[in-house]
Amino acid sequence: MDDLLSAYAAKLEELAREEGLDYDPVSFEEVPDSFMTEVAVYGLPVRMPHWSFGVRYIYQFVQHRMGHSRLFEVVFPGKPNRAYLASRNSVEENTLVMAHVLGHADFAKNNLLFRKIQDEVGYHIVEQAAAHARQITDAIEAYGEARVEAILDAALALEQYVDVHQGLRRARYPEYLPEKPQPLPGQFMTRYEKLTGERGLKAAPKERKRAPVPPAPEHDLLWFIAHYAPELEGWERDIFLAVREESFYFYPVFACQIMNEGWASFWHARLLRKADFLPQQVYLDAIKAHSDVVRPYAGDREIALTINPYHLGFKMWESIVAERDIAGARRIMQEDDDFSFVRNYLTEELAEELHLFEYAAMPSGDIRVERGDIDSLREKLLAPKFNFGAPSVHVTHVHVDGTLELTHDHDIDGRGLDLERARKVLQYLHRVWRRPVVLHTVDERGRPKELTAG
Repeated sequence: MDDLLSAYAAKLEELAREEGLDYDPVSFEEVPDSFMTEVAVYGLPVRMPHWSFGVRYIYQFVQHRMGHSRLFEVVFPGKPNRAYLASRNSVEENTLVMAHVLGHADFAKNNLLFRKIQDEVGYHIVEQAAAHARQITDAIEAYGEARVEAILDAALALEQYVDVHQGLRRARYPEYLPEKPQPLPGQFMTRYEKLTGERGLKAAPKERKRAPVPPAPEHDLLWFIAHYAPELEGWERDIFLAVREESFYFYPVFACQIMNEGWASFWHARLLRKADFLPQQVYLDAIKAHSDVVRPYAGDREIALTINPYHLGFKMWESIVAERDIAGARRIMQEDDDFSFVRNYLTEELAEELHLFEYAAMPSGDIRVERGDIDSLREKLLAPKFNFGAPSVHVTHVHVDGTLELTHDHDIDGRGLDLERARKVLQYLHRVWRRPVVLHTVDERGRPKELTAG
């Protein structure tokens, strides 16, 4: 960074500490646009190679060239936090971005979900992801690109299917059912066993019964396949577990997006207001950038059919701080995720003030505004976030011949499957399971539907 920006960074950090922010060290680095685009696509500065990232890169590149997206910063929580700032940003914009990053760093250190996952995954995801990338490169050299790509196709198609409640490192299922406790002998049995001829006889050992696999519906598909696929080789299992570890890292970012972006936006605005060391013009330009970030809709539009998490989160934190002060807001920040945050603190009055509404898309393409209560609106906002944003599918049974049986929980999920995409994922899965795979779901009319591969 240039000297001026470095000086602002030092003073912003000093101000942030005075305001009570508590975070691990932050490493700021200015990088070119091409690097920012790659990070946005891969999710990490260095990540395992796969064709799907190339598809995402083209989409992101086109969006950027058409002016539909602009990346100001990317930050990776850890020890240290690593923050990449776009070098094309003005000094004023990067001043705002650095204040924003300090809010993220405070959130990552103190939010319980972030801390739990980082304690499990570790605090050096950038280096760990680079090690995974080297692992994949070594596997390509040893086993060939086609075999490695088949494994990555399946693992990345299932990357949202982790169960963070079970933990990153979990034991395999018990191999046998637990033995039933024997009843205490009564007086009759005690006398019976003392009869002549009964003494000395030993009860025949009981045959132990194998436990079913899985013993209960299993939602962590990456873990299950890594540990129970009949013919998966060690290097293939390692790739599944590497993808799973990275998915664990990304989960809190996804599950706390509204809270986290809102918290960072609240703090960049607060720090900038108190940063009397900034020249007035720098302050004014940074505040203008703030206004652009927390707008409910992009450009000159007057309505949006999607939520800007920066805008919603920022407004919610402003409302919470006004009612409960900073200490009360910090307690919420530490304990909640987006689900509890929206359900508990998006009030009817605030939703009305922000002009939030429900809508339905008609077959004709028209949009119809619907009137629902605040609970319905909250659930509509949260619906895309359930199950890491993917349809709810779990393993229900492995048959004697090795057939893998999956079930789409459409009643709880509340959304259907794209059947063509589901068939493609089953084909990927069959290539690594190496036995038939069956998925139970419903069609567009709610009738039972069975998809198979193999």
